[in-house]
Amino acid sequence: MKKSIGVSPNIETLFGTRDENVRLLEDGLNITINLRSNAIEIEGAQRDVARAEQVFTDYETLQRSGYSFTNGDLNSMLRVLTSDPNSTLRGLADAGKQRSFGRRTVQPKSSNQRRYLEAIEKHDMVFGIGPAGTGKTYLAVAMAISALLAKRVNRIILARPAVEAGERLGFLPGTLQDKIDPYLRPLYDALYDMLDPEKVDRYLEKNVIEIAPIAFMRGRTLNDSFVILDEAQNTTSEQMKMFVTRLGFNSKAVITGDITQIDLPNARRSGLLEAIDVLKSVNGLAFVHFDESDVVRHHLVQRIVRAYDEHKVRVAEQQMLLLAEPRSGESRIAESRVAESKTADVPVGSQKPVTTTPPELRTGTSAAKE
Repeated sequence: MKKSIGVSPNIETLFGTRDENVRLLEDGLNITINLRSNAIEIEGAQRDVARAEQVFTDYETLQRSGYSFTNGDLNSMLRVLTSDPNSTLRGLADAGKQRSFGRRTVQPKSSNQRRYLEAIEKHDMVFGIGPAGTGKTYLAVAMAISALLAKRVNRIILARPAVEAGERLGFLPGTLQDKIDPYLRPLYDALYDMLDPEKVDRYLEKNVIEIAPIAFMRGRTLNDSFVILDEAQNTTSEQMKMFVTRLGFNSKAVITGDITQIDLPNARRSGLLEAIDVLKSVNGLAFVHFDESDVVRHHLVQRIVRAYDEHKVRVAEQQMLLLAEPRSGESRIAESRVAESKTADVPVGSQKPVTTTPPELRTGTSAAKE
């Protein structure tokens, strides 16, 4: 099917840098887009052409209403749109308007990120699990700020296990706040990125944003709060159970973690892994899993994550082969032993010694009897 649509003013901004958005639509919707002097030609299946036409119509409507796309938001929306047949450009833009993230506009850059934001809105406890760079922590902080500014909660509580990544820093100087600040730096970065530094400092001073070491949370009930537990893969089983039972009235909790980067000692099982098994059937919870396609950092990060995943699969296959080899050797030995026992006329150890009496003794014995 081929269809031509009229060219509206400033439509070239939809095409993106070096027509990257056009190529994204062509690849995602399996269509061909050609720009003529007075029209845009779209060729492909009827359903795909209709979706592409809807994109151009929504873009024109948003422009007329004064909506502006910034920081690559349009490209992110188009990625979500091409992967989710039920989404529209206008619907994604309207969803972004409903959330206030301080001085920044945050748009989901993949379908999993969109499901993550929707899960946080609909559920009181959400687990975000996936590799590095998928936006788990950043989006959680964004939703916490949105809830705080909308006065749906009274405070934000940030927690993270104090576990180093493969090294020991020893005793850190300063107060308790100074000691745990290095572990919470990614959360601080997201806060300062979305709010003015003065406002963040004021919130921290008044405990509107509270830093709560997970080791000191036992016995607390967190009401009217948005609680974020970052790097949850480094919690122990006891710490995870303690954290998920702190939730009070009118509160939300978001637990994020990457199960491929566990820094706990080998003897301890990750509390996040146990929570996935134990809580998967509990109503009211939501689990959102990310993969390498959701990575929004440098394009190399996505390839690195994929390479590590493939390496992990190869190592697992090699271990399975090594475990299978000794068993096959033992089975061959057992089979050879069974074959030897079947071919032997007399079983080993069952033969009795045969004694023969010399002739002279036999004669003497018979004469004695006579």
